[in-house]
Amino acid sequence: MSINTKVNLYYDKGSIVISGINQIPYSLIDPRTNQLRAQALHYQDIITYLQNSGIQYNNNVMDLIPLPNLKIENIRLSLRSYQKKAIENWITAGKKGCIILPTGSGKTIIAIKLIEMVNSSTLIVVPTLDLMEQWTKFLSKYFQKIEIGNIGGGISNITGITVCTYDSAFIRSAFIGNKFAFVIFDELHHLAAPGYRTIAEQFISPYRLGLTATYEREDNLHLDFPRLVGGIVYQSSVNELAKDKHIASFIIEKRYVKLLPEEEIEYHKNYDQYLSYLQQLGIRYGQIGFQKLIMISGKNQYARNALLARNKALDIALNSESKIEELRKILIENPHMKTIIFTQHNKLVYLISNKFLIPFITHKSSKQEREDALNGFRDGRYLVLVTSKVLDEGVDVPDAEIGIIVSGTGSKREFIQRLGRLLRTKPNNKNAKLIEIISSGTSEINTSIRRKQALKNI
Repeated sequence: MSINTKVNLYYDKGSIVISGINQIPYSLIDPRTNQLRAQALHYQDIITYLQNSGIQYNNNVMDLIPLPNLKIENIRLSLRSYQKKAIENWITAGKKGCIILPTGSGKTIIAIKLIEMVNSSTLIVVPTLDLMEQWTKFLSKYFQKIEIGNIGGGISNITGITVCTYDSAFIRSAFIGNKFAFVIFDELHHLAAPGYRTIAEQFISPYRLGLTATYEREDNLHLDFPRLVGGIVYQSSVNELAKDKHIASFIIEKRYVKLLPEEEIEYHKNYDQYLSYLQQLGIRYGQIGFQKLIMISGKNQYARNALLARNKALDIALNSESKIEELRKILIENPHMKTIIFTQHNKLVYLISNKFLIPFITHKSSKQEREDALNGFRDGRYLVLVTSKVLDEGVDVPDAEIGIIVSGTGSKREFIQRLGRLLRTKPNNKNAKLIEIISSGTSEINTSIRRKQALKNI
């Protein structure tokens, strides 16, 4: 090919179309048009290749939303030493990459500073409408002269700085993927899902930032983050930040309770049935065996029966009356302490709420109910909240001193997120405390052990 050949690039529905050249890295021939086509993700790589090769090109890919010169005004933005280091590392890495920090350590502040530094159109992708609203308020506080746009929850207002839910970004990425130079993925672990990853693939954004407290996924799909966002540029653990007093130190306490006699009989009856079905199916006990059981349960009656028996046993262990009595003791032992109670299912949320007259938050709570509970907790009107999984992430939870896990899964992410709700610094450097209530002699013992493994990485 002659070095003077003119190559043309343009954006088309989430990809880059390239004409005037027969071969170029990162692209394939589209049989529909007989032209080269590449994922928008590789935009910067393609531009760099053309420039380094001395190939002339017309670039019609970017259609960035105009943005006035960004400047944080009237507010002093103080960065801690680790936040400064995270910013430096991200810049050194080519303005791409992932920052892993515990909940409450100021990841959003880092993002605000980087938005100011990049000074170009920016999209922030978040998992929930609550987070979309929180980011919008936070951005409006620091960039007071800029209108902050939203995409999600029936709103479609695109501006130079826009906050968008993952669901909406998934739907719209093929149409807005060339309008933002900088894209930020909050709660990054969501991006690896088979659908959501197309968001990163359909955006041309040369500048990318991933923020999370829980980078690794049990399905190992986090191994794709370096391709989608960039590698890990900074990581700091709970223990490291607590040592320097940036977040609260914490104590993990376990309380073991015995099932009531009738509960114990029913538990073992169902769990023994579960183990018997596993043996008949030739499936080994354990996490891998359980996944196999789920896969075949749609076509195999024994597998369905095994899951039913297991779920009945687990329901007894998770919702034992003994746990409620232990919870009562803990609340009596810790009066006047701001406390969040976590459960696995809403059924137990409602039971605890009714028994102890405690406000609750579930995914069924209205926005008004949720705001009243959180505001009441923040201003001291309520000292205790009970919730299921809805506060694990995506909600700005006021400071709490004690967390109580009445029931939950063995997920490391869930455990870290719940612990993170307690880690904002406390007056007089008080420790946060996370208490697990565990039904002894049940599979909850193994569940707690799996949770504990998360502590090795934080």
